[in-house]
Amino acid sequence: MSTSVPVISGVASCCSTLTGGALDEATADRLASMFKALGDPTRVRLLSLIAATEEREACVCDLTEPVALSQPTVSHHMKVLGDAGLVTREQRGRWAYYRVADDALQMLARALAEPADA
Repeated sequence: MSTSVPVISGVASCCSTLTGGALDEATADRLASMFKALGDPTRVRLLSLIAATEEREACVCDLTEPVALSQPTVSHHMKVLGDAGLVTREQRGRWAYYRVADDALQMLARALAEPADA
């Protein structure tokens, strides 16, 4: 699923080398939420651990040892990533499984990419 980063119509793209134009309020809020969630190195690491798996998903039980944190702490970090839309969560029995939300990562990448006409 491809999600484009909408810009406010009529705003020149020369105004921002970061986004290619001014973002609308909803997009700016969504991006800020994702960047805020990624402002913690543990959450960046957790997301990278999930993305590095072949299935691009991981059980919370498999994430505790690599980051040397307790299951409740990892679950808290994963909730923040989920609330920001960076991962999806599926409950399987007593364990939660998380999957990378590729559309959200693509949105972040587009927001950081230099505009094609720059």
